[in-house]
Amino acid sequence: MLKAEQCTLYSGGHVGAESFFGECAEKYGVKEVTFSFDGHFIKRDKNVRMLDEKDLRQGDISMEIVSTHMHRQYAHADSIKKVLQSIYHMVHNGMQIFAIGVIQSDDTVKGGTGWGVELGKFFNRNVHVFDKERYQWFTWKHGEWVMDSPKICEKTFCGTGSRELTDVSKTAIEELFKRSFS
Repeated sequence: MLKAEQCTLYSGGHVGAESFFGECAEKYGVKEVTFSFDGHFIKRDKNVRMLDEKDLRQGDISMEIVSTHMHRQYAHADSIKKVLQSIYHMVHNGMQIFAIGVIQSDDTVKGGTGWGVELGKFFNRNVHVFDKERYQWFTWKHGEWVMDSPKICEKTFCGTGSRELTDVSKTAIEELFKRSFS
């Protein structure tokens, strides 16, 4: 079993799931890196790594490709593009992806969280989603979502998800850390 102090959480420090992942990481002694960029609001500002234009370009992708892959259109493509570029850095650095969101019928996850999940699948990471409508963790295995009770088993992992964090979702994150490090 990994020790918490051997691990690093990568997130975006946003209100909701990402800041709560950070709070749990701090409680358990997990190192934390928060990715952000100029002009971006974050709630959790522990160990912030500011991404410059060169860094952001590393995660650049056509919004048309994102829209096609996610089966939806983005009304404010210019404003969301930097967020999607920063998500690239979270997923690129984390070998395991934990997200809080809603798995949709097309197997994508709702909202910006979904892009992190899709990148995780693309990068062949271990991807786990707590579906906040079904109150259950799911893991992406062999091209489908399978119910699971995941543990943090990689030294680097990404914690991301919904801004609207329910008490049940908070409990799911707390139990993830407890299962992994107690």
